Amino acid sequence: MKKILVLPGDGIGPEIVAEAVKVLDRLKADGLAVALEQGLVGGSAYDANGHPLPEDTLNQARAADAILLGAVGGPQYEALDRPLRPEQGLLGLRAELKLFSNLRPAILYPQLADASTLKPEVVSGLDIMIVRELTGGIYFGQPRGVRTLDNGEQEGFNTLVYRESEIERIGRSAFGIAQQRGKCLCSVDKANVLEVTELWRQVMSRIAEDYPDVELSHMYVDNAAMQLVRAPKQFDVMVTTNMFGDILSDAAAMLTGSIGMLPSASLDANGKGMYEPIHGSAPDIAGQGVANPLATILSVAMMLRYSFGQAEPADRIEAAVSKVLDQGLRTPDIAAGGQATVGTAQMGDAVVAELD
Repeated sequence: MKKILVLPGDGIGPEIVAEAVKVLDRLKADGLAVALEQGLVGGSAYDANGHPLPEDTLNQARAADAILLGAVGGPQYEALDRPLRPEQGLLGLRAELKLFSNLRPAILYPQLADASTLKPEVVSGLDIMIVRELTGGIYFGQPRGVRTLDNGEQEGFNTLVYRESEIERIGRSAFGIAQQRGKCLCSVDKANVLEVTELWRQVMSRIAEDYPDVELSHMYVDNAAMQLVRAPKQFDVMVTTNMFGDILSDAAAMLTGSIGMLPSASLDANGKGMYEPIHGSAPDIAGQGVANPLATILSVAMMLRYSFGQAEPADRIEAAVSKVLDQGLRTPDIAAGGQATVGTAQMGDAVVAELD
């Protein structure tokens, strides 16, 4: 029996996670051996306990085999001291559980080719996996802060740092994924300016010798951003730093028509993972029942595949999502002009119906 910790979070998080739980419950009826437990993280945890990552939640996460997360954050928390903001709960989970390898697929469902802002011939057939290093880099580097200079002017500073072992760890994760796909890996850096990513390039080139079946290329991050828009299908797997991956994966998301369609996985060295849609808490539409739950539902498919080794139910979920799109069902974010839309619960119910 596998234990899943469900963390709905804030904003639209509870709405979209509820639909993913419907899918898990349906699969449990078919014999999927999982047990679900709920917990608090982010703003909801702060409201209840005064901290975005309570010790109880952290203990639940350590005991779980996988975590399903909705989203965290909201404007009501922006005035809090940084350690108490909802996002610190998310960062804390990543760091405490050593979830260093973030997998962000950018797949264009053919039914949504018209929803992309790029021409269909540019994005049709798009299938990219972005592997983002998640527990190092400038988001975690020390020292950091805001200080006052001798002349009274304030100065903000953050430290970008990667150790050789951190680069090798994410590199081997990315090479392994490339071996299972098209055997092409593009490492994205800024080695012409940043010494940290000069080391990144050196380490990636060295470990490539252990993966002779994978073709390794290097690209500067500014060029990679341009190429994602110009000719995205040239990429199979991309691997990059924490900050560069944060930016590039969101850019790639819009190639697919909506950020509401893309799941993600954050894995440790043993395959334990936290699974979540890559979009945020969308407080502007929270409580309206219009959020797209498909990214969260597809995150469940990634969980089954990467943490539990259950390819068959993962395939069933992905096929059900595709069939629902074939039926023309659309939440507002993926609807073409004038197309009728359905709500969050209706979309989740439709996926469950297809699983039947």
